[in-house]
Amino acid sequence: MISVEVEVENWRVIKDVETTVDAAAKASLAKAGAEDADVTILLADDETVADLNQRFRGRAGPTNVLSFPAPEMVRPMIGDLALAYGVCAREADAQAKSLADHLSHLVVHGVLHLMGRDHMNDAEADAMEAEEREILAGLGIADPYEVKP
Repeated sequence: MISVEVEVENWRVIKDVETTVDAAAKASLAKAGAEDADVTILLADDETVADLNQRFRGRAGPTNVLSFPAPEMVRPMIGDLALAYGVCAREADAQAKSLADHLSHLVVHGVLHLMGRDHMNDAEADAMEAEEREILAGLGIADPYEVKP
């Protein structure tokens, strides 16, 4: 089950934001063969994500998406994601993407982290990005890593 919590109304500039998030998360879980997994996704503001980032990662300031994997013993829950509206909106604007497409990409990225994927080295990054591209293409979303002129 995908649980989407909209903490700040700014996210509602995306029509049916919960449906957008749900589709991206379900597509990611399906690709990983984990359709029955549970994920909670918090659509928050920069302040909330900055607080979580400081408390759990020891890093100051907000980031676009944080992933919090659940311990194995609480399966089917695989973890939680938190996304910062301001950071995501600024990134989407800077990259000339719709906020909905950028949000979908970050949800896919975050769910893949919850499933154990990472990008600590070039090989991992290449594999994770390829998986993201495939999932997003299935949702009708363009390659997020393609540089636009």
